[in-house]
Amino acid sequence: MKTSEELRRMLHAIDHKSYPAYKDLKGAYSFGTYVLGIDHVQGDPFASPSRLSILINGTRASFPAAYYREKHCRIALQDYLNRLFYQEIEKYTFKAKGSGKSGLISVSRCGQEILERSAVTLNPEDGGLHIRLAAGFPANGRTINAGQLERILFDFLPACVESVFFYKKLPAAKVQAVIHLAEDQHYIRTQLDERGLCAFVANGSVLPRQSGVSDRPMKDGIPFTSPATMEVAMTLPHRGEIRGMGIRKGITLIVGGGYHGKSTLLEALELGVYNHIAGDGREYVITREDAVKIRAEDGRSIKKTDISMFINNLPNGRDTKAFYSEDASGSTSQAANVIEGMESGTTAFLIDEDTCATNFMIRDELMQRVVCREEEPITPFIERARFLYEECGISSILVAGSSGSYFYIADAVIQMDRYVPKDITDFAKKEAAGYAAEAGGSAGKEAGPGSPNLPSFDRRPTFNAALRRDDRLKTKVHGKDSIQLGREDIDLRYLEQLTDSEQSTALSFILALAEKSLLNGRQTMRELVDSICDLMEKKGLAGLAASSYLPTDLAMPRRQEIFGCLNRYRGLKL
Repeated sequence: MKTSEELRRMLHAIDHKSYPAYKDLKGAYSFGTYVLGIDHVQGDPFASPSRLSILINGTRASFPAAYYREKHCRIALQDYLNRLFYQEIEKYTFKAKGSGKSGLISVSRCGQEILERSAVTLNPEDGGLHIRLAAGFPANGRTINAGQLERILFDFLPACVESVFFYKKLPAAKVQAVIHLAEDQHYIRTQLDERGLCAFVANGSVLPRQSGVSDRPMKDGIPFTSPATMEVAMTLPHRGEIRGMGIRKGITLIVGGGYHGKSTLLEALELGVYNHIAGDGREYVITREDAVKIRAEDGRSIKKTDISMFINNLPNGRDTKAFYSEDASGSTSQAANVIEGMESGTTAFLIDEDTCATNFMIRDELMQRVVCREEEPITPFIERARFLYEECGISSILVAGSSGSYFYIADAVIQMDRYVPKDITDFAKKEAAGYAAEAGGSAGKEAGPGSPNLPSFDRRPTFNAALRRDDRLKTKVHGKDSIQLGREDIDLRYLEQLTDSEQSTALSFILALAEKSLLNGRQTMRELVDSICDLMEKKGLAGLAASSYLPTDLAMPRRQEIFGCLNRYRGLKL
């Protein structure tokens, strides 16, 4: 390993040379309290920035072992340090001048959710820190400006590192508060199953967001208050007693007038699969980590998915036990989304009627009279929801505003009234019974088609020979909306629980890794995703990197989004 002074001399030696001379700087350099790694050097000042890493010995960083030994605490601490580092880096980015991306310094920008990222990682064994960032090496035109890079590496970066990554220089009470929040959130998650809950929404939570483009809490948002009949109490390790609404396993219906907060509550539950930072308003909105948002998705591809639980006897004789479509309808796409959610191992479906195919969700009484069951290939979700819960252990939380048919099968009915939830289960059941009596006992009572067979999950993807031969299989990420593998775009817009573009980047790495070395035609889809998750559990996000350095901009996706991405990959060979 070279010293920082050797790096300084090398910079002086290449000053004013052509830009490729920067590549001579690759290597590791000791800066006393940390090691700076120059892992990848950009080809010119207009290319993607160079990649740097910083290694800090656990003894020097000196964070208490209790703060990083447990995974949930470690991820929270990594997130906190990432946020502090971002704030410091922002003070210096582009202060070094030059062409193109010269002077850019960047690290992951975190949202409201706490995610495991490649930007800052702590070794669970010894507390050692590994920080990854990007920097635009300065140039005038395409001529090296070593003096400006010297400012970045010897002035700006050391100031940021020294102020963030050493425990003794941080406010101990704030660090402790981060860990305590993580432990409290983890405790609630462990309590969900024990108490028979799908989700918990604490009293005082602020669910509305500032706007459609801001995920921060709405100022003067109405604090959440649980109905007394649904209120549960928990004694957290640090905060003490907390009360809130417990949504029990089973079928829960959320109703109410327009603009009264139905979708706002569901959206909070969707993102309750992640922990949130203090001050977000949803710190104590906790949903089962495997919950999946289900919707219709016109035009998506479906690859040999067994949708026979919902769709059978198609007029053209198409096989619904291994259904294939490059342009699925609303109902078939939603059926596939349900089955694929089951395949991913979910225990809760989250559904908003506004984004559903109506004919998949329900057929009203008049339509049942006009078009008899034998002529309708779709068995609506309402006739399968109870089976999904009682036989498969999958609960459903549904937002409904236009049809009362789900009152008949719901275990709980929550009415949102000006953002205040009310338990109207008994009232809704009574009204539904009265309505059925007035309709001659037929409303909502049509007999279902009987218990279905469980779907087959025996899909075994194999590799694409052309992609496997491609030594430089390129990927590109378009925010949260899509990723590109080779020449194919994979549409991710309707994976609504994908919350950060860095998760999309990780999914692009997963697809490339799968095509290069994991797809073999022997593993089922479940076994494939299991192997990917096992790899990331053992090696973290570093397990996805094919090169000698790990990109700065990866965030951990859930198992459910890995399934979702693979299922939307049109190039997948089955």
